[in-house]
Amino acid sequence: MCRYVEQLVASAEAAVDEVVRRGVAHPSKTAVGGHSYGAFMTANLLAHAPHLFSCGIARFGAYNRTLTPFGFQNEDRTLWEATNVYVEMSPFMSADKIKKPILLIHGEEDNNPGTLTMQSDRFFNALKGHGALCRLVIYSSSREPWVLSTGKHYARSLGN
Repeated sequence: MCRYVEQLVASAEAAVDEVVRRGVAHPSKTAVGGHSYGAFMTANLLAHAPHLFSCGIARFGAYNRTLTPFGFQNEDRTLWEATNVYVEMSPFMSADKIKKPILLIHGEEDNNPGTLTMQSDRFFNALKGHGALCRLVIYSSSREPWVLSTGKHYARSLGN
């Protein structure tokens, strides 16, 4: 496990332990979710810390770092300079480890080069190929679901 993943898991364990200790969360009913980089972290946590979360919601994420070969976040090295980092940090490469339910949400018009819609589509197909319980919701009318005139579409995607 790469250092990033180790630190991510350790941080999540500390956070979950604390909210459980405070009585705010139930240890077997805690979900994880995030948007953009948070979606990337959500997928990594479901892959590498399945004991912590019962399910996840990931919105507008980048799951395969090899699709952003010239750097991302604070990683300035290219894919060719740091191949192992790109591969080990990519939850796409650990799709076979994700056994908890995950909802992926993305906008069809997302033109951010780091989080193109194809990231969610390919990750979803990798998860399905490994038998994961997953859903992919693609919004066609907006780049981001909270821009919609009402939250009904988003609420339906979450099962409300």
